Amino acid sequence: MPAPTPTKREALAILERGHREVARLIQQLQPRSLSTTGIGGGAWSPADLLGHLAAWEGFALDALHAWERRERAPIDVALDAHGLNGVNADALAAASKRTPAQRRRGYERTHAALVAAVRAVPADRWVKPPFTRGRPLGLRLGSILGGPGGPYLHADAHLPDLRAFVATYARRS
Repeated sequence: MPAPTPTKREALAILERGHREVARLIQQLQPRSLSTTGIGGGAWSPADLLGHLAAWEGFALDALHAWERRERAPIDVALDAHGLNGVNADALAAASKRTPAQRRRGYERTHAALVAAVRAVPADRWVKPPFTRGRPLGLRLGSILGGPGGPYLHADAHLPDLRAFVATYARRS
């Protein structure tokens, strides 16, 4: 049985809760700790995580825009061409060209743009597929922003690692 489509209100609540928690944890770190690795199996810094989360929220935002034009989501094309690990590696490489402060600002800007775009989706479109068949838009978008816990839970999937990092580095910084 397919997963139920979260309402737009539920989706926004999940996105906002995850974003607030990431931001709250990042706020506890000194700026120099943003570049220290130790997240995601030890390879990522908090700034890398912010770049990763911003990239996926950007992919979701791009998907919404593509679906408005009745086009395939660019993230689907990228995943077909490069796979999940390749997409993540490309996003990390692009993010690494920006400073930690720039990644933090980008994370905030991208999140605000995504939330505004989700709010603008008409209620009738939310529960219909982006095209003539397939999963409803709200569920399809949730899969782009999802995690092991379900739709829209991408940030939540990274919280245990980020909490452990903050527990270590907030006291030392």
